[in-house]
Amino acid sequence: MFQILKKTNIDFMGKRYYAFVLSAIFMILGLSAFVAVFLGKADLGIDFAGGTMIQGFFEKPLDIGDLRAALSKNGYNEAFIQSLRREKPNYFLIRVKTTTDEQITQISQDILGVLEKEFPDNKFRMDSVDGIGPAVGKSLQKQARLAVLIALAGILVYIWIRFDFRFGVAATLCTFHDVLAVLGLMFILQREITLLIVTALLTLAGYSLTDTVVVYDRIRENLKLFRKKGDFPTTINASINEVLSRTIITSLTTFLVVLTLFLVGGEVVHDFALALMFGIIIGSYSSVFVASPIIVEWERRSPKRFK
Repeated sequence: MFQILKKTNIDFMGKRYYAFVLSAIFMILGLSAFVAVFLGKADLGIDFAGGTMIQGFFEKPLDIGDLRAALSKNGYNEAFIQSLRREKPNYFLIRVKTTTDEQITQISQDILGVLEKEFPDNKFRMDSVDGIGPAVGKSLQKQARLAVLIALAGILVYIWIRFDFRFGVAATLCTFHDVLAVLGLMFILQREITLLIVTALLTLAGYSLTDTVVVYDRIRENLKLFRKKGDFPTTINASINEVLSRTIITSLTTFLVVLTLFLVGGEVVHDFALALMFGIIIGSYSSVFVASPIIVEWERRSPKRFK
């Protein structure tokens, strides 16, 4: 099969303590972001913070940039605008954050007034107005956190059954590390935390687990072959080196697809693709420098013969 690397002999486990420092920084950033989201201090989207959604269409063609400039000019510079051309020509979705239930109706009226003033020769016909109150937003926050916890619990059980309890704990911690790291990076970049970002984090959990399982499969095979010939870290290093080319090829091709989505997919999926790009890089790193070293440290402190 195609390989971009010849046979390598890199001592990954010898560098695990440097990786632990980097991972600790990722975890601190991620936990800080998680606390900020929990306390409502982060830049939350209307899915979590509450807001107003207006759907409608203009009678004549209108560029989305002109619509965004008109709303920004009148104080709605944080409004989220999405073109829905597949519904109707010149059809738009406008979302604006609100802090109280009373603002939902008022903001919709204000925006209609702005559009009438800025585009007097191009009438805007509203199809629907939907509001997400702050109470609903908090409920969605709770459900999003629960979804991530259920995913992590499922990973622990799956790896425990397929490999070993230690492997399950290591894979769960690795996935948790990846989710927190991406959340922390998005928080530092002041990106809006929405349900789409939560979707990206859950997607990342699946991707990270797949990469980790590939490494674990090779470790399990080599434990049967080389357990008597060398120490545990040597077996881990040999396993990672054997799948290194596969890991790089898989990560690179996936990254190119997501990069294309980031560049030409439009503003709607921009943050989603960015989160996945971070996730692919961090997930590839963690399957080597987080998942495997945890097993090595556990084995060093409490030796046992793995099944």
